[in-house]
Amino acid sequence: MSTTREQPIFSTRAHVFQIDPATKRNWIPASKHALTVSYFYDATRNVYRIISVGGTKAIINSTITPNMTFTKTSQKFGQWADSRANTVYGLGFASEQHLSQFAEKFQEVKEAARLAREKSQDKTELTNPALNIASHQVLPSPIISSNGPGEDKLFRSQSADVEITTEKERLKKMLSEGSVSEVQWEAEFFSLQDNNNKLVAALHEANANVDQWKKQLAAYQEETETLRQRVVELESQGTHDSSSENNKEELSQTLEELELLIKAKDEEIQMLKSQKCGRWEAEGEREETLQKLQARNAELEQRLHLAEQTLAETLAEREKIQNEVTKVAEIMDVKIFELSEIRQGLAKLVESN
Repeated sequence: MSTTREQPIFSTRAHVFQIDPATKRNWIPASKHALTVSYFYDATRNVYRIISVGGTKAIINSTITPNMTFTKTSQKFGQWADSRANTVYGLGFASEQHLSQFAEKFQEVKEAARLAREKSQDKTELTNPALNIASHQVLPSPIISSNGPGEDKLFRSQSADVEITTEKERLKKMLSEGSVSEVQWEAEFFSLQDNNNKLVAALHEANANVDQWKKQLAAYQEETETLRQRVVELESQGTHDSSSENNKEELSQTLEELELLIKAKDEEIQMLKSQKCGRWEAEGEREETLQKLQARNAELEQRLHLAEQTLAETLAEREKIQNEVTKVAEIMDVKIFELSEIRQGLAKLVESN
């Protein structure tokens, strides 16, 4: 196939089958997996073809002619006969919509092939005027048995050939239709096999997501316990500070909200375990939950930082006041000592007088 002169006009994916040449009834799968099936238009030859390639081998290479017919034998399976390839092709689709699209495109391409053939015939007649004139001048003559039994035998032989050809066409059509029930079973089998593989992959992914969520939940619980211990330490250090009390209450309330949120998300994880098939929605909720928890964690860290900063300022101020009180006490001790010496001096003066 030349890629420069042929261009794809429609592509889809389907399981490709060919009729068994021995039995003419059973279907033989062309590959284990679904293949890309495309309509191609050859601009040089002005023909349309259906092509499907498996690896380096052309599974389907069927030139569409106006006398071809695409038959839907079930909701997801269709077939057509190719006399040039001397076989019948069958396609099993993933859905009824894909089958309908392929059948509609087959009808369009078939009509285009018919128009192309008519145009080609018109061009042939125009380029060969002698043949056109001869076709108008020579009239068909009836077959008359005037020369004895030999002509009659020839006429009967031609009729027999026509009957045999008709019978062959009828048998070929019957054979091309194949076994509808077998086609349906095989198509459904491949479809169910694909769906089963997808469900198994989704189940493994959901299990991996649940394990990851468990690890994240454990990490958040550990972080919450660390924050709780920090709050207890702050409570023991700042028991007499009113602003610290307010911050502790806010932190306690925030921790309670976080615990409720973690509990709610734990319940959601339990629900997701029983609904693993909805993995996409669960993943979206997980991302949203992680974002909320991360935002909440950042807010808690900010509040904790503010609380620590406030507590540090309070402790610094308290230490400053204690230093000042200590200095005043030392000054008072000096003053009292001086006052006691003055009293002793006065007492000595009074005694001497």
